[in-house]
Amino acid sequence: MNAMLKWIGGGTAAVLLGLAGAAVVTGAGGDDGRERQALEDAIPVDPAAVAGPAPAPKPKADEQFTVKRILPIDGPIKYGEWHWDDKNVPDGPIVMTVDLDARVLSVFKGGYEIGAAAVLLGTDDYPTPLGTFPILSKQRHNVSEKYGNAPMPWSMFLTRDGVAIHGGSQVENGYASHGCIAGPDDFVSKIFAIAKPGDKVVITRGETIGMGDKIV
Repeated sequence: MNAMLKWIGGGTAAVLLGLAGAAVVTGAGGDDGRERQALEDAIPVDPAAVAGPAPAPKPKADEQFTVKRILPIDGPIKYGEWHWDDKNVPDGPIVMTVDLDARVLSVFKGGYEIGAAAVLLGTDDYPTPLGTFPILSKQRHNVSEKYGNAPMPWSMFLTRDGVAIHGGSQVENGYASHGCIAGPDDFVSKIFAIAKPGDKVVITRGETIGMGDKIV
């Protein structure tokens, strides 16, 4: 460490001596202003290189929740059917919509629909609630203590009393849930991988949204 300090100190002293000599010569010439300008001109500086590229403008918060794309799906989605396309979709917040009449769950990322599937919903005795719900918590391996330890993998809880989006169910006509939103395992697992607590799920009955509409 001392040898390094001595070496740096010696180098610094040599530089200082050199600068002192230059100052003496400059003073002797009597034209300090021109010499200083010549030194500055000899080391050009590109302002753009110093400042760096301008940051890309961030989208406004409202734009993140405006529909920019609807998946091109032909006809009504059948039970057991699901669609997913997030290729080249920019980063953005996740929002889900559930239409109780259509029995379809849609997933939006920054306003782009990236997923849609037919889902099982509640019954008149155990209805799926209407409203906007943030995801409260997630649990990869979950079973229902209330309903005989029924498997509910990839659970994303929306209410304190256990209503959740989850997999583990046979998504076929004639089946229903106890108020949860149950989808195909492969589909729900994709949602589970990208959704986080706080992301919103909007549950409506018969309401549709199109291009340019607000999701929440």
